[in-house]
Amino acid sequence: MTDDAGAAGNSGAVKPDVTSSESATPPAEPVRSPAKVGARPATNISALALVFDRLTPDGRARSRQVALDYVGKQMKHEGLIGVFLTGLSLEVMQPYTTDLQLVKQGIDRAGSRSPALYTSNNEEARKVREYLARRLDKEGELAARDPAVIVAFMKIKALDSWETLQRNQQGYATTNGLLAVADSLAETDGRKAIIFFSEGFAIPPDVQAHFRSVIGHANRAGVTIYTVDAAGLRAESTQAETRKEIESRSSLRMATLGLEDKLPLGLMMKGLERNEDLLHLDPHSGLGQLADQTGGFLVRDTNDLGSGLRRIDEDMTAYYLLSYTPKDQSNDGRFRQVEVRLKRSGLDVQSRKGYFAINGSFASPVLSYEAPALAIAGSDRRPSDLVVRTAALSFPERLRPGLVPIAVEVPARFVTFATDPQKNSCRTDFSIVVLIKDGKQQVVRKLSSQYVLGGALDKMEAARQSDVLFYRETELEPGLYTVETIVHDALGNKAGWHQSSLEVSAVDEARPRLSSIMMVKRTEKLSAGERKDFHPLHFGELLLYPSVGEPFQKSAAKEIPFFFTAYGTGAGSSKFVAELTKDGRLVGKTANNLPGADAQGRVQYASAFPSENFEPGEYELSITLTAAQGSSSRSTRFTVEP
Repeated sequence: MTDDAGAAGNSGAVKPDVTSSESATPPAEPVRSPAKVGARPATNISALALVFDRLTPDGRARSRQVALDYVGKQMKHEGLIGVFLTGLSLEVMQPYTTDLQLVKQGIDRAGSRSPALYTSNNEEARKVREYLARRLDKEGELAARDPAVIVAFMKIKALDSWETLQRNQQGYATTNGLLAVADSLAETDGRKAIIFFSEGFAIPPDVQAHFRSVIGHANRAGVTIYTVDAAGLRAESTQAETRKEIESRSSLRMATLGLEDKLPLGLMMKGLERNEDLLHLDPHSGLGQLADQTGGFLVRDTNDLGSGLRRIDEDMTAYYLLSYTPKDQSNDGRFRQVEVRLKRSGLDVQSRKGYFAINGSFASPVLSYEAPALAIAGSDRRPSDLVVRTAALSFPERLRPGLVPIAVEVPARFVTFATDPQKNSCRTDFSIVVLIKDGKQQVVRKLSSQYVLGGALDKMEAARQSDVLFYRETELEPGLYTVETIVHDALGNKAGWHQSSLEVSAVDEARPRLSSIMMVKRTEKLSAGERKDFHPLHFGELLLYPSVGEPFQKSAAKEIPFFFTAYGTGAGSSKFVAELTKDGRLVGKTANNLPGADAQGRVQYASAFPSENFEPGEYELSITLTAAQGSSSRSTRFTVEP
């Protein structure tokens, strides 16, 4: 592992002690020069990203001016500089360049944009809580029966829900933007840093895992994040909002004591007692963690942001490079803390706080919930605690020739459900990660989702009897691929693994082509609105669910359905031949004409075999498409059980 550690205020070389949760062995004394560190090759290029968050007009003006002054007068950084703006999406104001004039123009563009701003309704909600607290304190049960009080409780719930939704949206938008910028810096070898101008952002519970992923990926990529509070010197403490919210909710909570069964509290109790969540309302909370845990620092409580940027520039151009080999060589996906200590007193240390113990490159930033599954992917382990089924299909559409739908199914009965009898609730926490590897076994796509599901305890058994379905679409170049699926159950500390192959054929517009042959597990009726949007698994009024490898049971199904799509059949007639083989022996053959193609040159076809005609065993279904321009073939395997 390699780590950059800035030692603020240090004027000479020191020999630090390096310790971590792994009891790492410290290296020899580091090398340091005024502008560069270590024996880096001269070809290494350092890179800096200036990222402007959604800002108020004052914050934009302040950030724009200090950034222009920094680039034009103060900056010692020599290398690439890019300018970005985070809002509902990430916008590139200036791609990475060494041309400072272009950088200044990018800063000007960022400073002139007016992104949508988040507007808090906390103050309005506090006024309603104050009204309720006064009424309930004075009138007790009489107030609890007043329709106006009931309406006020309903209003608080609406305001709180909207506040949560807005904070989540803001949090995801900002963290996604930072994740993308950190990823853009990952491939460079020199000093890499982000200067993030923001007026602060809260980290709601739903966003915390994503926020940790930004820190984890920045550390993995060797990117230091410096944060700048663009609001400058605030007239009111950033903690004042948190204090007001806690006091408001506490007052109402006290006023409701003894009246719980007479008020429409319900899930409102969660809103009245979420003090721990409220601690994250401080806008400095997110900015401080972001900087501290990636080896940077936060510039705050000052209108002289220029002095803060001078500190950042000094920190970026004078630092130590510390390397060590951990004694624990296992890649278990856990977050391992790293601590840097100095023997000399009177010095401050900035360093990365740790890393996820995973091995390999995964085509996109590693999210925190993915780390345990990716650790399994990078090892020789092939766990089978969970049942995992995967179907990877190719649909060579005219405008999307590399379209690949991926479906993963996990029976919920194998997943751990944590229960809380006191709250009459249950929950799960597991993740599904799909890695698509090319012929060289390099990961070209990483698809994933985390399933933190909750519900009432009396619904748990019904939930356990269901299947969790993961569905994603991606696009791939022609070639042979390996599809590796890992499911990790965080609560039960267990996992499942599955591997399959996929062929994406090269498209020849002069010849007909076939999609993968999809065995169909079940169908679902589509609404009129749903039918308007194209989906590769839509067939008329039906949504087709792919069989993901589980056997067809003759006792449970009278038919064994299949589906495919033909493309490029032209204006003339076309037909297909279907052949069934068992143990290499032909057991059935049929031929049919295909209907005409739709406006997109697509012919969809679905049919079924009577299951009573099948003996138990493994079968291969081959389809050969024939048109005036030529022919094309595909095949798939399936199993039949009694």
